[in-house]
Amino acid sequence: MKGASVKLKLTAWITLLMAALFCLLLVFMLTISSSVAYRTSMDTLIETVKSNLSCVSLQQDGRLQLSDQFSFYRSGVSTLVYSQSESLLAGQLPVSFTASEPFQNGLTRTVETGGSTYLVSDLWLAQGWEGGVWIRGLMEAPAHEEIAQNLLRIAIIALPLFLLLTALGGWMIVKRSFSPLESITQTAAAINEARDLSGRIALPRGKDEFSRLADAFNGMFERLEASFEAERQFTADASHELRTPVSIIKGACEYAEKYDETPQERLETILMIHRQADKMTSLISQLLSMTRLEQGTELAHLQQLSLSDLARSVCLEQAYSPEKVIVQADDPVFVQADAALLSRLVQNLVDNALKYGKPDGHVWVCVSRQDDTALLSVRDDGIGIAPEHREKVWQRFYQVDSSRGGQSGAGLGLSMVRQIAQLHGGTVTLESQPGVGSTFTLRLPAVPAPCGQTPQDAPTP
Repeated sequence: MKGASVKLKLTAWITLLMAALFCLLLVFMLTISSSVAYRTSMDTLIETVKSNLSCVSLQQDGRLQLSDQFSFYRSGVSTLVYSQSESLLAGQLPVSFTASEPFQNGLTRTVETGGSTYLVSDLWLAQGWEGGVWIRGLMEAPAHEEIAQNLLRIAIIALPLFLLLTALGGWMIVKRSFSPLESITQTAAAINEARDLSGRIALPRGKDEFSRLADAFNGMFERLEASFEAERQFTADASHELRTPVSIIKGACEYAEKYDETPQERLETILMIHRQADKMTSLISQLLSMTRLEQGTELAHLQQLSLSDLARSVCLEQAYSPEKVIVQADDPVFVQADAALLSRLVQNLVDNALKYGKPDGHVWVCVSRQDDTALLSVRDDGIGIAPEHREKVWQRFYQVDSSRGGQSGAGLGLSMVRQIAQLHGGTVTLESQPGVGSTFTLRLPAVPAPCGQTPQDAPTP
């Protein structure tokens, strides 16, 4: 059965198992049938003899009197009445019973006679001190061979029908049980043929094995879809954004090869190639970081830290001008976060505010707490963002006005900010008014200060 389906194999095994059970049951019945038949015959004989005994009486003159309820033959039992001297008074001996069996009161036994086996039961009906009659019951003992033959005959007739019903029932049960697996197979095949990982296995929720298998497949499809989407996005982004710096580097090399540059021109070409290479390195680094965040390969190592100290530390490390970037984080606010990712978020927000703010403008970094929420806002006094651009600023490579500011970027900073916020279970929102400025606000779940630690002892990320 190597080439057979699992359903067919299970049906065959169920049928074989039921056939084995049928055979065991037949053997069991053959084993006990003789004993049961013998015991039943003994009980029938004894009950018949006792019943007839109550229908026999003797008159004062010694005459035998039998009531109308007396039966000489009933249920295969022949009842006979003998005198005290063992002379037959009433009834007829079976033709095959030729043995001269002595009477034994109350004893039921087996007697072999004339090639047959009989069950014999005697009861003494006394009259006075010396008189009385014997009541004898004779019954042919059940033949074991005949019982076995009858059982085997029934088994030969019933076994094929039993196996057929077992096979049909087993096939229906197995087919119904495996129907969820058919759905899983068809969905997986459809996904493979269409190369569309968005398909899902539509099975009702449950705790059985197939429901758990479907959930596992759906989870695998979700992760595969996310991985392929991240790969596709990375490929598309990299090929799109690297085209410009690669073209510039190629053009500079071709110019240097074609024309005899002066040392000054050659230095400028090398510097330009260096700048474009740095831009490509930064772009690839950001794209890889975002892809890792999307795929979950860059996990957040959460620890309790002071958001206030982190904001001050980032501004200090980036050497922002204290007159231009003003940090307002006097009261410590604690959160559960990854220090490196949260530092990148703060840096991206501040760099974005400096890039798109006024040349002589200011940036305010404020940390506060509102109930159970930690707030970090980065506000600038630039020209603001028009309403139609506010939702688009979170998209990759989107820039409201790439000509603003003295430096250009890839347009990935705010997209990464939103990813980092979501990774920490928080949100980031934008409020902006043209001509007044913009405010980006990060909201994270706040946690209590560490036990036994004062605000001044808060660790610096």
